[in-house]
Amino acid sequence: MAHFLGLGLTHYPLLAGTDEHMASLLRWTLTDPDIPESAKDPGSWPELMQREWGADKGVSAAAAHRNTLVDNLARCRRMLDEFEPDVVLVWGDDQYENFREEIVPPFCVLAYDDLEVEPFELMNERGSPNAWGLPEHTTITVHGAADKARWLTGELIERGFDMAYSYQKRKESAFPHAIVNTQLFLDYPDAGANFPYPVLPITVNCYGPHVIARRGGLVTFAQARAEQLDPIGPTPARCFALGRAVAQAFAGTDLRVALIASSSWSHAFLVDKKWRLAPDTEADLRLYNVLTAGDYQTWQATTSAAILESGQQELLNWFCMTGAAAELNLQLTWSDLVVTDVFNSNKCFAIFEEGGQG
Repeated sequence: MAHFLGLGLTHYPLLAGTDEHMASLLRWTLTDPDIPESAKDPGSWPELMQREWGADKGVSAAAAHRNTLVDNLARCRRMLDEFEPDVVLVWGDDQYENFREEIVPPFCVLAYDDLEVEPFELMNERGSPNAWGLPEHTTITVHGAADKARWLTGELIERGFDMAYSYQKRKESAFPHAIVNTQLFLDYPDAGANFPYPVLPITVNCYGPHVIARRGGLVTFAQARAEQLDPIGPTPARCFALGRAVAQAFAGTDLRVALIASSSWSHAFLVDKKWRLAPDTEADLRLYNVLTAGDYQTWQATTSAAILESGQQELLNWFCMTGAAAELNLQLTWSDLVVTDVFNSNKCFAIFEEGGQG
């Protein structure tokens, strides 16, 4: 008989850097000449944003933000260790890593063996030292689950999902950071080096219209006006259905399966209506209330247009995981929405258990 644990967490790249760099995305955005000076004026910002920005442009507030995230990640890791999974399935977005001009599938199962991965590639590109003070080209082992991934791909195809799959990462690009950062942060004290569980990634085309147009990077408003947009990614409802299908496939096994949604929620650099200065916290709170109420009918009815408007693209990973939770009747036993204005994105954490009381 199979057993399941559901987790939701963040793979926020700037957590891997130092406090001095944690507000760097906002600092960069403030250099955009197309953003009105009145919007850039800290005196016009909401109280939370002013407090986080402070006199040192977010450096002091970064330590408290980090501590909250690390505490919540540690809680998730304790649950994972208590559960003792045979496999850790992670839904994470691909940001111009494997998904490039040659082909962009809605979903892709990564059927990889063990890989040596550099977890600090993004930090190195940004010129930020990593938070652990380790050498730039430090590697960690991501243990694979290739046989289970091949089997799962076949099961999903039989359930109506024409799943893409990959046996090798692109040689010229980084390993999908949504996946490696999940290991890095769940093993925060040891910078990902002490994570014994095999990882089965399913990457999701969360970025849809911008996955190729922005190549995993940031653009100014002027650059955005010249973009040739890509097709949208999978809808929330389709992601939810994929989660259900994954749960159905594993339900017939005797495995202990951890199901992880890896992403932050609204991202400031995607929220045009707020001049890309802050996340759409109002939209995140609405969805968080729906999630904690267990109202999956309203949850999965969220439209792609609403997701795009509020910079919630990476929430598609959560729609996948919650589809599995709904199929398995896992109960939400703990959650926390960490709200911020200065540190780019709100971060949600959640634990879903079998037979939980909610």
